[in-house]
Amino acid sequence: MKKTLFSRVNPSIMYHYATLFCIVLLVMSCGSKAQEPAPAVTVAKPVVPEDKNWSFKSEPVWADEFEYNGQPDPAKWGYDTGGNGWGNNELQYYTDSRSNSNVADGVLSIIARKEDVQGKEYSSARLVSKNKGDFLYGRFEVKAKLPTGKGTWPAIWMLPTDWNYGGWPKSGEIDIMEHVGFDQNRVHVTVHTEAYNHSKGTQKGQNKVIDTASSEYHLYRVDWTPYAIRGYIDDQQVFEFINEGKGSSVWPFDKRFHLLMNIAVGGNWGGAQGVDPAVFPQAMEVDYMRVYEMVEK
Repeated sequence: MKKTLFSRVNPSIMYHYATLFCIVLLVMSCGSKAQEPAPAVTVAKPVVPEDKNWSFKSEPVWADEFEYNGQPDPAKWGYDTGGNGWGNNELQYYTDSRSNSNVADGVLSIIARKEDVQGKEYSSARLVSKNKGDFLYGRFEVKAKLPTGKGTWPAIWMLPTDWNYGGWPKSGEIDIMEHVGFDQNRVHVTVHTEAYNHSKGTQKGQNKVIDTASSEYHLYRVDWTPYAIRGYIDDQQVFEFINEGKGSSVWPFDKRFHLLMNIAVGGNWGGAQGVDPAVFPQAMEVDYMRVYEMVEK
């Protein structure tokens, strides 16, 4: 039989040559891929939302006019109860008793009292609309008369219902009205976020002196849109916080929030100049609370 050149080569040598040839091809292939340019990575720049000058519907989507007698309407209000200090070393025990929150003559009264309750020296109430009135954007109006006296700390405010971005302050807080009795008549409108809060000294807020804050009713309002949170007292703008488009650490205000109304006693801010027990009982009186839906654009 005629033998070819390849038939005369030792099979083991042929195997080694074939293996070496494959290795060379693999190295050449990898080398050519290593020289290819990496695909460009596009980094999205923060986008500040456009101010579309949103309007609000003329009729409330949710409201309590307090035109009844007894405890606050259970279809609209629940209670936070307890006396754990509420993160601020507050002195009161919050109850669900009519002695601390009562509706009569068209007015809701939230009353802080000097009395021993569950080991605390003061009692009060903290009403919440959680899972009964939860909102994403809107106009929020409350007409109220504030308490007086060193140690009182009333607030009308908003907290996230679902805490999507984490615990306070990561998921945000909106203070429609806040007041401390040792600084009578100075009313504050504030927001808190992870980037902007008092624990960092970066809190965003404004205040205005209202000479009759505790002797007359005044209208406290927040307009909340995707672009900004704006605060008003008696329809005069006193505060603006604009969405910088930098994510939830700055703007966690793209999730639903609920309403709160309370009087704290003492605490880190309310008790910064002490508490005068002789001023109690003290009440925050609320004529109405109204929420208007934002008109989408």
